[in-house]
Amino acid sequence: MDALAAGWQHLQAIWPNLSFVLGTLWLAYIALLGGWILLQKREPIATLSWLLSLALLPVVGFLIYHFLGPTRIRRQTLKRSRAKAGLSPPGQNAAAAGASALMRLNAASSGFAPASAERVDWLVDGAATYAALEAAIDGAAHHIHLEYYIFEPDRTGMRIRDALTRAAARGVAVRLLLDRLGSKRIDDAFLTPLRAAGAQVLFFHPFRFKHIWRPQINIRSHRKIVVVDGTAGFTGGINITDEENEALRADAYVDLHLRIEGDAVRWLQLAFVSDWLYAGGSVPADPAHFPSPPEAAGPIPAQVLAAGPDTPWEPIHRAQVAAINGAERRVLLVTPYFVPSEAALMALTSAALRGVDTALVVPRRSDNAVVTLAARSYFDALTDAGVRVYEYPRMLHTKALLVDDGTVIVGSSNFDHRSFRLNFELSLLLEHAGSADALARVLYGYLNASARFDPKAPVPLAKRLAQALARLFSPLL
Repeated sequence: MDALAAGWQHLQAIWPNLSFVLGTLWLAYIALLGGWILLQKREPIATLSWLLSLALLPVVGFLIYHFLGPTRIRRQTLKRSRAKAGLSPPGQNAAAAGASALMRLNAASSGFAPASAERVDWLVDGAATYAALEAAIDGAAHHIHLEYYIFEPDRTGMRIRDALTRAAARGVAVRLLLDRLGSKRIDDAFLTPLRAAGAQVLFFHPFRFKHIWRPQINIRSHRKIVVVDGTAGFTGGINITDEENEALRADAYVDLHLRIEGDAVRWLQLAFVSDWLYAGGSVPADPAHFPSPPEAAGPIPAQVLAAGPDTPWEPIHRAQVAAINGAERRVLLVTPYFVPSEAALMALTSAALRGVDTALVVPRRSDNAVVTLAARSYFDALTDAGVRVYEYPRMLHTKALLVDDGTVIVGSSNFDHRSFRLNFELSLLLEHAGSADALARVLYGYLNASARFDPKAPVPLAKRLAQALARLFSPLL
């Protein structure tokens, strides 16, 4: 007891000085980090939210901001690698001359010029995608480039790995780029046969102890890119996993991919090679990587949209908002994660208010409970404006936007803040009635299999509070 009393008296004696020191450190902490956040010139609400978090939770708030905050990165390593490799974007072509206003906007925001495709094949769900992908790999003669967010060491993953191994063994240059977070289950044992055959494998932002202070949890490559011999390309929303293979699982994710041929493949190649160089790889200069652009544009106007936190223009976000704002007849949006920005929400509600047939299809329950709750918090505003909202009974992983009768945006990007601002994403814009009609049949199939959201259905208070709370975390979702 005497020791406790003595300790208490000592604390009382030093408390004024300790309070002064702690208060000074707290003020310095707020001034330095607050100034850093203010200079980033983000949305006022987001800036105030981060400032309050840092002030009220000095240690926890700093850690959250450092690892989960919307930190931009500079791709100086990429720029130096491009210069060393002599890599430059493909030249202009016939498609750029008559490009639409939307394509010109995209070119200015992303640096990827309007292009064209000779052929587009829609690949509905994983089984069709993996079959087409395996056939393309088996037919490759020069090189195969793949970039994926998720590549699982399961039956589907082994099937694609073995196809790549066969290609590498017969002398085809194979380069595989995987996101380290999304493909965290991939280990050296799984990659040994592939590397032994001569393939190269790199990881996007691998975890290293010496880089523990780098805020790379959110800065991921969510892209799905395959380029075969520089002439055929694949992209969309489907990862390499049994979870998306309905031939193996009755509850597989419902998803969409596409295969293209033509000039647009060169821009898929540019996106891959840029990421490969950034990850530390090298690509020998070879005309086969970037075939000469055609003298005449292909029949399908197409444009690759590459977005990420290395550009302030948010190209895919901007393209989707612009496309919706330009809609005259219909808007059909399908997305697994719906956490819209203010601009995106206003575009959807404005389209409905001016009489455009506007519909949203989301899964009834996604694989992220917080995102599901946050999405539901927007439904009242959407339905009040006239947007029809539908809930698909299974996990719907398709990310597609259909506008009017000829504008399509399909790819890896969800309709949420993470895809708009934090991840490296890639989508494909098509301005072609035939492609739009083919996609419409798929998307309206989703809609017809879904239950329409009833805004008059009672929602328990606890659930409404949970939805509102989840919405507060929208910038992080």
